[in-house]
Amino acid sequence: MTPTLTALARHPVKSCRGHSVTSAVVEPWGLAGDRRWLVVNADGLAVTARTKPRMLLVEPAPEPDGLLFRAPGLADLRVPTPHGRPLTEVQVWQDRVKATLADDAAHGWLTEAIGVPVRLVYLDDPRRRPVDPAYSAAADRVSFADGYPMLLTSEASLAALNELVAAGPNAAEGPLPMIRFRPNLVIGGTGPWAEDGWTELRIGEARFRVAKACSRCVMTTVDPATAVKGREPLATLARHRRFGPRTLFGVNLIPDTPGVTVRVGDPVEVLGTRDGSEPLR
Repeated sequence: MTPTLTALARHPVKSCRGHSVTSAVVEPWGLAGDRRWLVVNADGLAVTARTKPRMLLVEPAPEPDGLLFRAPGLADLRVPTPHGRPLTEVQVWQDRVKATLADDAAHGWLTEAIGVPVRLVYLDDPRRRPVDPAYSAAADRVSFADGYPMLLTSEASLAALNELVAAGPNAAEGPLPMIRFRPNLVIGGTGPWAEDGWTELRIGEARFRVAKACSRCVMTTVDPATAVKGREPLATLARHRRFGPRTLFGVNLIPDTPGVTVRVGDPVEVLGTRDGSEPLR
């Protein structure tokens, strides 16, 4: 069976709800429209669903020049893309980046939706944030994603994980949907964990480098439909997919052919693999 791209997803605002698409343009810093917006606190530090799970109930829908926000119990709000507004310094993990403040209505609406004082910012120029040089080239850039432009997972690996969950003490929490892992790209037609050994691949006409395996965090334990936390998949990953201090699922990608469009149904060709019995972490 030829591996194929079976799903595509974008997350306009980091840690808020994403949406599926059938095609997307690959930009140097990720899929067009993916994680260009960020919620921050008064000090400019990123606010995420790791500590504020209600963010997963906030649904930002792209519009021609901005986003339409929806959340339970609130009226919809249109937020225009800020042009020419003041820049402010924000922090995502260890990276400090200049971004543009959205309008006051956006700050107030998100404060009510999330339950703590926050502001919304837009990364007007993604060239400001480099990728970790330990896993990238000097020119590589990333938007407001955790650390790498794109995340790929596979259907076979999720099926294998769900079998392990079903056999464990938290079987009632499964099966887990792929949305728990918030990938941009989902691949079908491979063996479980095959992506662990990939170094380079082509999806349709787009080429990507595999930077490293993706370390998973507590955010994967939050049900995106309810914002309720459980124990899975981290409990099972810790038993079966722990490598050193990290539990791994999926791989981080860096685009090498920006401007190319990828589409659901595109064939996937593995162009390079590496030796070794463990994922690159």
